[in-house]
Amino acid sequence: MSPALTRRAAAAGLALGAAGPAVARAPAPRRVVSLNPCLDVILVHVADRTQIAALSHYARDPLNSSVGALGAGLPVTYESAEEVVALRPDLVLMARHSSPATRAAIERLGVPAELFGVPESVEASLAQVVQVAGAVGRPARGEALAARIRTALDAAAPDPGEPRLSAVIYQSSGFASARGTLMDEMMRRAGLDNAADRYGLRRTGNIPIEALVADPPDVLLAGQPKPGAPTWADRVLNHPALKRLSGRIYAAPFPQRLMFCGGPVLIETAARLADARRAALAARAGRASR
Repeated sequence: MSPALTRRAAAAGLALGAAGPAVARAPAPRRVVSLNPCLDVILVHVADRTQIAALSHYARDPLNSSVGALGAGLPVTYESAEEVVALRPDLVLMARHSSPATRAAIERLGVPAELFGVPESVEASLAQVVQVAGAVGRPARGEALAARIRTALDAAAPDPGEPRLSAVIYQSSGFASARGTLMDEMMRRAGLDNAADRYGLRRTGNIPIEALVADPPDVLLAGQPKPGAPTWADRVLNHPALKRLSGRIYAAPFPQRLMFCGGPVLIETAARLADARRAALAARAGRASR
């Protein structure tokens, strides 16, 4: 918790000290600004709409944001200190990779703020959901959302004895998630073994299409090219070499907007991964019966 937010909580505690620790709680912030797309998506699920003064500009990007209709009509900023201060927030949610200049200005001006890291595991992501909900004064909603995410994960898990499949998430330019990431854990929980390391990928990055063609995984979780004229980065997704693998590999659509955030995004992520595994197993069984 930031020093500014700590001071606010301490002041509330002094004011209510006679009432005992059970009620010594800072009032819920009335104007919250989020500067990060992954915090955006948690915020719109746990805060009152009237509490949200602005989301990040990524909320307006349907390819990369999972906020969707919940963000419609809400203001956005482009992360400049001037924009944020003009909104008169009483809480700013920031990520560790938010603009250093904006972070410094907010701290210098004494605007209450909370800083969040990038969760690399499901448990860390659930903890972040609870933390955001607590920061905006809605802790019960955070606990309820975390419970919904756990239920979705349980529903996506394979049955005991069900075969596991190798898989690669393959996005624009051949971008893939490596082992040790939140997405890697999600794949494993859904019965898919991340094959990225067999192509030499030790960190999240690009897999050459030649490597994928030479040694295809069981499942290819493919991104979707941008509408309109595809970029050079997008064209790898429609490469003829991948189409020729159709008899050896099961390809399932996997939107890019699911790649980068946890929190409530994990509900759809889990369902997509589980659906891909089940469809791939059904396709395998169909080929074997011919």
